[in-house]
Amino acid sequence: MNPPPAPIRWRSTAISILVVVLIFATISPSNAIYCDEDDCYDLLGVTQSANSSEIKKAYYKLSLKHHPDKNPDPESRKIFVKIATAYEILKDEATREKYDYAIAHPEEVFYNTAQYYRAYYGHKTDARAVLVGLLVILSGFQYLNQTTRYNQAVAMVKKTPAYKNKLRALELQRSGGIINKKKGQKNKDRKVEEDLSKVEEELDLQITGTERPSVWKLIGVRIILLPYTLGKLLLWSGCWFWTYKVKKSPYSWEDASYLTQSSLGLPDDRWRSIDEATKEDLVLRSLWEKSNMESYMTEMRKESKRRR
Repeated sequence: MNPPPAPIRWRSTAISILVVVLIFATISPSNAIYCDEDDCYDLLGVTQSANSSEIKKAYYKLSLKHHPDKNPDPESRKIFVKIATAYEILKDEATREKYDYAIAHPEEVFYNTAQYYRAYYGHKTDARAVLVGLLVILSGFQYLNQTTRYNQAVAMVKKTPAYKNKLRALELQRSGGIINKKKGQKNKDRKVEEDLSKVEEELDLQITGTERPSVWKLIGVRIILLPYTLGKLLLWSGCWFWTYKVKKSPYSWEDASYLTQSSLGLPDDRWRSIDEATKEDLVLRSLWEKSNMESYMTEMRKESKRRR
């Protein structure tokens, strides 16, 4: 037997859905999802125009009468559950407003049902609090990651001969060239040990790609300081444009260094690790100009081939 044509199938499906909706709306009105077949206002013995104080007073009066601790009757227990449910709905302005809308528009079954479940099962936390909490958690993990990476890098550097030699030289310098282990020199040795506890701060470890953990680099702090950062950037851009584009002034050493670093695409830690003589040579080449950069890259390629 051949299946019916597509228009007939679609018509049959639409009629079936319509019949189900009509039956659902007739048997179970949309306001029934709140207090079942009862009216929430009738359960508390108040009118729909009652204020929050009247609703609260009515609930306490009925709860004293039907609370299981006051009345052991099983039927009274059922009544208490109903009045407690009605009070939970009517004491909150948001849910009461949705319930009043369901009473006034019983034909909007699906909308009223969705509003009910959204009110009771949707999140009730302020989105701003959620955002702040998320930023705090992300910042905490970020700081923990920075600290772990830095400590691992420091531990690796401490195992290198260069670090050990530098530490030994500083130890000899602090102790006057002699490390005395006699008992009579305890005070002096203690002073040397205290001085050596500051060695890590004085030694330049030059760990490429890893910097000390900084609160100012956390994502949460950066977002908080974003207005200040944008204002500072706009001010800096305006001063740069006025000084070097309008007045045609020569670049200062700091600005020329910044242009050189940007042209080479070097991060801050890589730029800081370059010795001053090399930095001066690079800055004097004016690599921010296209022709100078091309010449420099050509020299680097030739130098690389020569070393091979």
